[in-house]
Amino acid sequence: VSRQLKEEIRRGFARLEDPLAGLLAMLESSSDWKGKGHSLGYCITTELQLWIKAHPAVPQSGTKLKKLQARVLGMLSQCPANLLDPLISIYQLHTADRNYLLEHVSHLYLQGNYKEAAILSIKLKLQPDQDVEKMCTPLLLQDKANLVEDYVAEYPELQRKLLQTLDTWCDPSFNIRDITRPYQGLSRYKPEKFNRKVLSKLVFRLLERFSIDPALCPNVINQRHLRTLNYLFYRRFVEKTMTEENWGDHIQSTVGENQWLQGQLVQLLLRHCDVREAARWARHCLVPPEMLPWAVAEEFQKLHIQDRVEEVTKADTFESSKKKDYYQLPIARENIHFLQTWEETLQCWEKVLQPGQVIGVDMEWKPSFGMVGKPRVALLQLALKDEVFLLDLPRLLEQAEAEGEKEKLSHFIQMLYSDAAITKLGYGMSGDLSSLVATCSALKDMEKQMQGVVDLLAVDKQVDGLSPEHSHKEKGARQPEKGLSLLVQHVLGKPLDKTEQLSNWEKRPLREEQILYAASDAYCLLEIYERLCKDPESFGLGSDLTESLVGKQSKKPRAKKQLNKQEAPPLSGQECQGPRMEPSCPPAPISPQEFSVVCDNMLQGLGRYLRCLGVDVRLLDNEDDHRKAAEIARQEGRVILTSGLPYQTLRSQVGEGRCFSVNCSEKAKEQALQVLKHFNVQVSLSDIFSRCQ
Repeated sequence: VSRQLKEEIRRGFARLEDPLAGLLAMLESSSDWKGKGHSLGYCITTELQLWIKAHPAVPQSGTKLKKLQARVLGMLSQCPANLLDPLISIYQLHTADRNYLLEHVSHLYLQGNYKEAAILSIKLKLQPDQDVEKMCTPLLLQDKANLVEDYVAEYPELQRKLLQTLDTWCDPSFNIRDITRPYQGLSRYKPEKFNRKVLSKLVFRLLERFSIDPALCPNVINQRHLRTLNYLFYRRFVEKTMTEENWGDHIQSTVGENQWLQGQLVQLLLRHCDVREAARWARHCLVPPEMLPWAVAEEFQKLHIQDRVEEVTKADTFESSKKKDYYQLPIARENIHFLQTWEETLQCWEKVLQPGQVIGVDMEWKPSFGMVGKPRVALLQLALKDEVFLLDLPRLLEQAEAEGEKEKLSHFIQMLYSDAAITKLGYGMSGDLSSLVATCSALKDMEKQMQGVVDLLAVDKQVDGLSPEHSHKEKGARQPEKGLSLLVQHVLGKPLDKTEQLSNWEKRPLREEQILYAASDAYCLLEIYERLCKDPESFGLGSDLTESLVGKQSKKPRAKKQLNKQEAPPLSGQECQGPRMEPSCPPAPISPQEFSVVCDNMLQGLGRYLRCLGVDVRLLDNEDDHRKAAEIARQEGRVILTSGLPYQTLRSQVGEGRCFSVNCSEKAKEQALQVLKHFNVQVSLSDIFSRCQ
């Protein structure tokens, strides 16, 4: 709005004997203000609101104001949203007779203007005097759940009443048509949005938003637990992808002492097991004998402790016979350390926070099976070349809090993730990090500071032949591999054994199978990384993996314009190296005889070319580890020439400027020119072939 128009509006108000009545007369005789956006009516109304603040004597009271309030109330149902607050403020509707306001809203409701009635109730804070079920039912039938949330947002008692109502509707014995029948002629009625599934999702959303105890909604919680039970039975008896002990842990924690769920469990057991097995699990889950069918109850009486031990032993023997089909952890069991004290954890830090370290990082948490809240990390796995550390986060956080050092753990994790000299390997890291933030809120900004992070999920779409169908063909009847297990199978030859994936990771002590699974999940990342770096071409990857992996997160792409792959500028050798200080002037010229390098094993062509030009070259063999280049460089004072991911590791193990990343997409000649230019090596005619016999 121009300043000139604002001044004109204010002069107009000053000339009016009754500005409030004048504004109403203008709005009533004009249709312009009913449009969306900043109409002239909106500008005049908001200017009056500001003008009144500067002229406190203007607001009226008594009979005259009541008449104006009655007129403005009649307009509010047709009023655009942006005019509601200014008009309510100008005409002091909060001071109007509450019964009169309730009567007006009730009139709107009876006319079928349910949305308008709810919005006006929220603005005038009338909700405590209204029937929450009556006000919210038509809104839910019109798929206006967000308005329902706003309606109860400031009133805990109304939140509880609404949740109890929704929970009653989710009872399987409740007939939802009893609710919908009176609203058959409702405009914008969406019956497909009004069913138990949609309503139970709304219940969980409200429970989480308002931090209400889920026990308030037993029907919804029981139905969610029943779905969990069905899922667990499917995993155990159809897919056969859960160990008996792991399955039993979840069944027990899901059912607990809930008698309705115990009854459902018995029915599922009879559907999937014989009577003896059903009786054994009924006993294991403490189902009261009086709840069991006659045949199961009879078998229940015959059971002895020894029977249970024998059955579990047989099952475990069967499970162990399958292990040879899966990836095996290549380090000894004594090199897997389960850390529960800060003394142990500090020793772990000393090993982990070393420049040049490459670490496989993974996390485990108890499956939520769709219950309220984000999962909290129960175990943080850090895998090094020769050992794996499993950090018991709940125990360590508890100890730190007791010692008054709550930030101790978050400080270590931030140091690890922000250190560019330490390469962190993960798979689907953004999911892990969001759970880590839910566990330790001090880490909420960590993602912005992360450096040296490699998310192997970024490889999935690039590796040749990597698809669940491919895995399924290879393994026949077994469920097709997916995710990290599929990548492990493709790169290392055997998939991960995921039978412990859905374990109860909060239960202590952890079972031996859980410890081995957790260590394998983190350690396999080291082996994948090493194999892909050594021979990327055989997996259909470009030689320079840096562009595709380092620092990439497994997030959904944001909806913003980005360069297409074809448009992306090619990486030069210097761009591959990541951020570094550019020298203010080029290095002093040197001859090839003074220039000593060690070439990583993916650059043998470059090494041979440089040797032809008279450069002192050492070449790594194909089977050599990349880290051998750093050893040679330190011992013999050589510059490391490498490419792709190994650069991230090697550059931190030698002095500044002693490691150079070459663009592998170029031929040996172009690579050599790049190196000579960067190090200012001047080649003369006599240098060529000077080192050749």
